[in-house]
Amino acid sequence: MYSFQNDYSEGAHPRILEALTKASREQNAVYGNDCHSLHAADLIRQRIGRGDVAVHFLEGGTQTNLTAISAFLRPYQAVVAAETGHINVHETGAIEATGHKVLTVHTEDGTLTPEMVRKVLDGHTDEHMVRPKLVYVSDSTEIGTIYTKASLSALSEFCRANRLYLYLDGARLASALTCGENDLTLRDLADLTDAFYIGGTKNGVLLGEALVICNPELKEDFRYLQKQRGAIAAKGMVLGVQFEELFRDNLYFDLAKHANEMAVFLREGIARAGFPFLSPSPTNQIFPILPDSLIEKLREKYGFEFWAKIDASVSAIRLVTSWATPKSEVEAFTKDFLGFAR
Repeated sequence: MYSFQNDYSEGAHPRILEALTKASREQNAVYGNDCHSLHAADLIRQRIGRGDVAVHFLEGGTQTNLTAISAFLRPYQAVVAAETGHINVHETGAIEATGHKVLTVHTEDGTLTPEMVRKVLDGHTDEHMVRPKLVYVSDSTEIGTIYTKASLSALSEFCRANRLYLYLDGARLASALTCGENDLTLRDLADLTDAFYIGGTKNGVLLGEALVICNPELKEDFRYLQKQRGAIAAKGMVLGVQFEELFRDNLYFDLAKHANEMAVFLREGIARAGFPFLSPSPTNQIFPILPDSLIEKLREKYGFEFWAKIDASVSAIRLVTSWATPKSEVEAFTKDFLGFAR
């Protein structure tokens, strides 16, 4: 049975493993002060095109989100997020556990607009309520959609005019940046957000995310807060080596391009059979809406995630491709799908 359940079931790209094997024979400084982590941070700054950003390596997305958001906010301040946002749905209340309320808004495509955030601000007017201070977005979103440069610029302008921080969850940033509809760059993200992270776990490394802090007022003492949250790895070189290899050339982008290309094949095959999708996702997550009877047939040969019940006999599922998805498995799925759908 081949699984399209997520994009981190495989271990790591062979180049990552080879680099880790080589570095493991060395003696390295600890807690992220090793030469690999320092070099990886420099490579990321070079790729962004800004030498003034701070780069910190953490082990996972939830850890990065809760560490960054809790560091950036005062105790009475809150986060604004889409109701589908990862921090609201899939992180077990991690942000609330740090003492910060998540204020959610409904959005059809998973992205936020200035008008949506304005409604939240208008509903929180005095010291008897939490104060919205940080706007949380993700690119790609939890339903595979992306921000354009125009949409993110509008949100950024609104946040700055209203003294709000804009924070971008980049767990699947590589997929967003390499899809056909994207017009954003890493430099754009650094210029438009106060902080964002570059996801590695879902793009070919064993584990690890690179948090990029762009706003100078958020940089001070971050490592103290990172340590307090248990988010500084003792063997920091394990994270540094992986990002050093990702950004030594275009590996970070090449891996995501492959995942997107495999998703395109799946999407086109399903569309040929006449089935709709829950969202217009151009990235490596697709959400076909299928009869439950067809879903059960597919389950006999393939792993995937149930996403939402549409009506009594129809549901949406999630299919995810990765850097390691073989084209042969995509072709086999498409063939079986078209056969089952007849």
